[in-house]
Amino acid sequence: MLEWVVQMEYKFTIPLRPITKKNSQRIIKDGSGKVRIIPSAAYKKYEKQCGTCIPHIQTIDRPVNVKAVYYMPNRRRVDLINLHEALHDILVHYKVLADDNCKIIVSTDGSYVDVDKWEPRTEVTITEVETG
Repeated sequence: MLEWVVQMEYKFTIPLRPITKKNSQRIIKDGSGKVRIIPSAAYKKYEKQCGTCIPHIQTIDRPVNVKAVYYMPNRRRVDLINLHEALHDILVHYKVLADDNCKIIVSTDGSYVDVDKWEPRTEVTITEVETG
């Protein structure tokens, strides 16, 4: 018996230099004197610019693999986990993903960092994963 399985897959490119959230934080005191850690102005600008590049789709609340290929402008070392964290937070912020917990993002298989001096960017592929 032949059975067709249709997997949802979205592909898009964020044509901006990937920025991590962790390496660009600011420490401030709020009105009550409590210390808070907030993202840098550069990260907030990146997050806002990403909004124009991310497709408007129905929010995904099923298990998915988020493959991301990060093209950096140079060979300087970068932390892949921090790049993932920033991307996942942005995908949740723009309601592409319902959450970035392990029940929705079950893997990041196939992700890596490469170099493109002239066109730094992030190529994202979100694929539905069958869980059994």
